[in-house]
Amino acid sequence: MQLSYWELKNWFTDVNYTVVGSGIVGLHAALRLREKFPDSKIVVLEKGMLPHGASTKNAGFACFGSISEIIDDLKSHSEEEVFNLVQKRLKGLQLLRKRLGDEQIDFKPHGGYELFLKEDESCYEECVKKLPLINEILRPLFKADAFVKEIDRFGFNGIREHLVFNPFEAQIDTGNMMQALLKEAVSENILILNQQTVTSFLDKGHEVEIVLDDFSFSTKKVLFATNGFSNELTRGAVKPARAQVLVTEPIKNLDIKGTFHLDRGYYYFRNIGDRILLGGGRNLDFDAETTTEFAQTEIVQSKLEQLLKEVILPNQEVKIAHRWSGIMGIGNSKNPIVSQLSENVYCGVRLGGMGVAIGSLIGTELADLI
Repeated sequence: MQLSYWELKNWFTDVNYTVVGSGIVGLHAALRLREKFPDSKIVVLEKGMLPHGASTKNAGFACFGSISEIIDDLKSHSEEEVFNLVQKRLKGLQLLRKRLGDEQIDFKPHGGYELFLKEDESCYEECVKKLPLINEILRPLFKADAFVKEIDRFGFNGIREHLVFNPFEAQIDTGNMMQALLKEAVSENILILNQQTVTSFLDKGHEVEIVLDDFSFSTKKVLFATNGFSNELTRGAVKPARAQVLVTEPIKNLDIKGTFHLDRGYYYFRNIGDRILLGGGRNLDFDAETTTEFAQTEIVQSKLEQLLKEVILPNQEVKIAHRWSGIMGIGNSKNPIVSQLSENVYCGVRLGGMGVAIGSLIGTELADLI
C-alpha cells in the first residue's frame, strides 16, 4: 500500500508510543501514557475489526476468583501471592469503575455463587473445609467474610444443597465497557488503527521499526498488550486458551441474577437481563482449546447445552440465540507478566482469564514502566 504524504505525516511520523492491542490492557496503557506525556503522539494498532482477543468477547464477570479457584491457586502459589493476586484484581476493578463509572459499564453488584455438582464430592468438601481459612486470608481486603454457605434458591438441578456465595462479585456489560474505553481514547487524541497486524519489529536502540502487512514505520517505544497472542513474544510463557460461549433467547420469568461458577471455574454463567450466558469447557480437551483460532467445537458446545438444560434451567424449553469464542492468555503462574523486553519494547500480558478485573491495572502498570 502506497501511503500519501498526509497519511504519513499525520499517523506515522514522529510517533512516540505505539501500543499493540486495543483491548482493556492496551487502551488503559494508552490512556495512562497520555496522562504522563500530554503532548506525545500515541498510536494503537489492532489486528481485528474490534478488540480481537477477549476484551469484547468475555462474559462480563467483575470477579476475583471463586473459592475453588483460590484453593487451587494456593496449591501452586504462596498465601502471600494469592492475597496479592486478589488485591490486584480488586484494585483493577476499582480503576475500571473509577475511569468509566458504574452506569457506563452497567455494573450490577448481584454477588457471585459457586455451584457443586452432586458427584463432585471432593471439591465441595474441600471448599467447605477451607472456607474459614480463605476468609481469614482475604479478611484484610474485604473487612468481612468473602465467602459464605447458602442454600440454593434458584432451583438448579443435580447440585449440592449449598452454594458458596460471594457478596463482592458483580457483572458488567462488556460491550458498553469497551465502547466507553474506545470513546475515551479517541477523545484523548489517541490514534486507533484497526485491522493492522504487526508482522515483525526491530529495536534499533534509539527507536523501534514496526513492520505491518503493507508498510513499516518507526516509533520511540512499543508496548505489547496482546495477551493470548503473546506466546512467541514471551518465549512460551503465555499460552492461548480458547473460551467458548453461548447465550440464550429471552427466557420468561427468569429468576436467576448474578454470576455463577461451576467445576473449579471451568464453567461459568450469568444472566444478561432475561437471557442466560454460559461459557467454558476447555477442560474437556485442553489440547484443542490451546489455540488462537476462533471457533466452536461439538464436544464443548454439547456439554454447555447439557449443563444449561439439565442443571441450570431444568424442565424448561431453552433456545440458543448465539455462540462465539474468545482467546485468553494463561501460563504456569497466575501472576501477570508486566516487563521490559528490550531497550524500547515492553509487554503486559498473561491475564489468566481475569482481564475484566485486572486489565486496567496491568495497562496502567505497563505504561508506568516508561
